[in-house]
Amino acid sequence: MASSKNAMNKKGRTRRSSGATRVTLFKLLQRQFVVGQNIMLARVLLKKGCIVPEHSHVNEQITYVLEGALKFWIDSKEIVVNAGEVLTIPPNMPHKAEALVDTVDLDVFSPPRADWINKTDKYLRSK
Repeated sequence: MASSKNAMNKKGRTRRSSGATRVTLFKLLQRQFVVGQNIMLARVLLKKGCIVPEHSHVNEQITYVLEGALKFWIDSKEIVVNAGEVLTIPPNMPHKAEALVDTVDLDVFSPPRADWINKTDKYLRSK
């Protein structure tokens, strides 16, 4: 049986979502994430008007909007992703996003985002 914090066995590790520290990157953007061996899961909280500047990364990304709506600019197209919808972003694809309303999303990355882990994601920390 898993403890209230972390449990480790040959099958893996469990962690309560409250155990992932919520980090404020700037006034309109917060995130928390957990990292596995080959995958990362991030819960991202964006206030209305928050803009994630155009960037790209070697990681494949899946974004699942839990609440709210995000507008993405990707592959020369504007795509609105509403609550309950999913967007897949291939590796190395430049993209930008804007929160149309207060939004909560889950982002899955494979492999994990080294720039987030190492806090070298300057495109998000420069505001």
